[in-house]
Amino acid sequence: MSPSVRLQEMIRVIRSARTQGEERGIIQRECADIRAQFRQGDNGERSHSLAKLLYVHMLGYPAHFGQMECVRLIASPRYNEKRIGYLGAMMLLDEKQDASLLITNSIKNDLSHSSQYVQSLALCTLACMGSAEMCRDLAPEIERLLRASNSYIKKKATLCAVHIIRKVPELAELFTPSARTLLSEKNHGVLHGAVVLITELCKRNPDTLDQFRKVIQTVPELVQIMKGLVTSSYSPEHNVAGISDPFLQVRILRLLRILGHNNDTASDAMNDLLAQVATNTDSSKTAGSAVLYETVLTIMDINSESGLRVLAVNILGRFLLNNDRNIRYISMTSLQKIVQTDHNAVQRHRGTIVDCLKDQDTSVKRRALELSLALVSAVNIRSMMKELLIFLSFCPPELRSQTASGIFNAAERYSPSKRWHIDTILHVLTTAGGDVRDETVPNLIQLITTASELHCYTVHKLYRALVKDIAQQSLVQVACWCIGEYGDLLLKGECEEIEPLQVTEDDVLDALETVLQSHMSSPATRGFALTATMKLSTRITDNVDRIRSIVSIYGSCIDLELQQRAVEYNALFKKYDHMRYPAVLERMPVMDKNSPGYTNGDTPGEIKEPDTSKPKPVEAGLLSEPASQVCDLLDLLGGTDTPLQPSPAPTSTPTTTSSADLLDLLGGLEPTPAEMQKHCCVYVHVVPTVSVYEKNGLSLKIQYDKQTETEVTVSLIASNSTQNDITSFTLQAAVPKSVQLQMKAPSGNVIPAHGLGQVTQTVLLNNPNKASLPCFRFVQLSFLLNLSALFMHKLDYTFIPPTGQP
Repeated sequence: MSPSVRLQEMIRVIRSARTQGEERGIIQRECADIRAQFRQGDNGERSHSLAKLLYVHMLGYPAHFGQMECVRLIASPRYNEKRIGYLGAMMLLDEKQDASLLITNSIKNDLSHSSQYVQSLALCTLACMGSAEMCRDLAPEIERLLRASNSYIKKKATLCAVHIIRKVPELAELFTPSARTLLSEKNHGVLHGAVVLITELCKRNPDTLDQFRKVIQTVPELVQIMKGLVTSSYSPEHNVAGISDPFLQVRILRLLRILGHNNDTASDAMNDLLAQVATNTDSSKTAGSAVLYETVLTIMDINSESGLRVLAVNILGRFLLNNDRNIRYISMTSLQKIVQTDHNAVQRHRGTIVDCLKDQDTSVKRRALELSLALVSAVNIRSMMKELLIFLSFCPPELRSQTASGIFNAAERYSPSKRWHIDTILHVLTTAGGDVRDETVPNLIQLITTASELHCYTVHKLYRALVKDIAQQSLVQVACWCIGEYGDLLLKGECEEIEPLQVTEDDVLDALETVLQSHMSSPATRGFALTATMKLSTRITDNVDRIRSIVSIYGSCIDLELQQRAVEYNALFKKYDHMRYPAVLERMPVMDKNSPGYTNGDTPGEIKEPDTSKPKPVEAGLLSEPASQVCDLLDLLGGTDTPLQPSPAPTSTPTTTSSADLLDLLGGLEPTPAEMQKHCCVYVHVVPTVSVYEKNGLSLKIQYDKQTETEVTVSLIASNSTQNDITSFTLQAAVPKSVQLQMKAPSGNVIPAHGLGQVTQTVLLNNPNKASLPCFRFVQLSFLLNLSALFMHKLDYTFIPPTGQP
């Protein structure tokens, strides 16, 4: 390739290269020729060489050696060289390059040039890559050009002023007087730039916003401009799909939304206009849909009339019927934001929203699911739950967990009866038992214990489910628990709520043995099954020896938890058979809803503050137990083969018994009544909540839950006081090498606005070495505000758990 080859010929040769290596060879030869042309000085070919270098840069190859050539061409008096020089500066330079400072004087001279095209080149370059220093130096020149008579220059100067305000916010006051006068222009390009400039000024400074609201009276002028666009006749220059300049209309609507937010006077001035736009705009084309969407957002964000808000919801409802999935998605996103404030209006479109659950697009399904769950109420709980359960059976795997959690929360809040509630949860466990959260099993067990009249019905239904399928671990765990607690009701074969089963003791034990031996059963599930088998020893009469043999098998199990249970159960059979029933294996009492660990029905993020007024001891009944029974339980695995005899009440004369071994491992101390009371009475210490982050309307607090010798459990609580939902909420933490960190899945990634809800996340810290208290440090916090502004913050807060906790 000769050095004088033109740009078009170079592009043709590069495109004809058959391999990447051949292309690199062509690029290297051409770059060498370009360097040689730059070294020859002013030979008339510099602009052509730089143009070829810019194409090489676009292909991804290094072109930094052309930066100084850009500076030389910008200073050239010839327009064709200036044009290539400014283009190269915009592509090869940025505010981090020192060479960018060398063109400041050239730009200042060109801003005063007699040719509007040279001025335009300087304005475009400054708006593209101007640094803060350049903006400060050239701001007076830009303000002067805003008052120029040429509309072409005004348009570009306005956009350059926007860039300056973003780089140097303190210069905003310089452009405020000129911004107001630009609204009287007839040129649509200048009007568009003026609206963008005023929008930027109002966002940056609240005082400027009040000035445009009250002093300058911008709203009436914007309303007149907008009315002119809506009612204007066909104009080929600005018409897009039958809509007159939709780009300008969208910008004006966004500015009206800012001016009317929390301002009754401004909102009243634009209500009629918004109703006119919403009524007269054709939504069959994408341009019309864009204008209507901005109209809806403006109506919802200002202090609009109720009828106007209903009209906005109906427009979003029409969007749900659109064939374009993008329009359906943004419609449901908008409805999700207003469902709390305009619940009844959104309810009218419930059928259309539920139909969107059948959409092929996963993102549309996710939005439809979130909106459907928000529409569930006490009135429509049965019909909505029917649709959600159908959706659960065919929804994508990534949505099953969210669907199951939403169904659980809705059923807890609005269940018409306990039987319906139990049936719904069992249906979810049968369909998606592997995708539910860990707390589902204890929550369902608590619900079953409180419904005493449904114990027989529940144990029959769960037994049927267990025999049919043991793959769903959560369902199997609940079924094993119920069979262990209410196995006698199952064996009776009498049930009024459901057709009873004729089940024998061997059938029940066969089902539990199947669970114990199945490769699909997790260690936790086997623990449930083993405990259920042990409890059945007090509820059946003919197969106690079989139960004894089943339990003894797992005394040498490789799983330590299962082995420990089996050894303890064998000890009950051998040494403490008199304690099996009713002392140890009797039915569990009804669980209190406020007991630790119960979370069923709590809306995402709700935290119930504990009562910190005083420590809570265990009920006094524990203190009145005979000392012999307490010691029997403490000596369950004691070293004697003979059963312990009940000992008399302690007297002032010290005595020594084997039952005190566990209380005095070092020997010689007999437990006194005061010590017995000390061991039987547990106090709950409550640590106050600590604030970790308070900024941008987001509040992050850490709440200490519990602590053992090696483990600490804390809860992170996030709330949102802004007027928009916070989405994509993530939190990262770091720990020392000796500490193990487990951050469980948060209750959600959307924090509702106005403090209407919270997001919680449980953090488990484990320090096996016991060298020091496990601690962790927050690293980074990120979230999206109003689906647009991304906030990422590095946190510097180290949590060290308090000492002396039980």
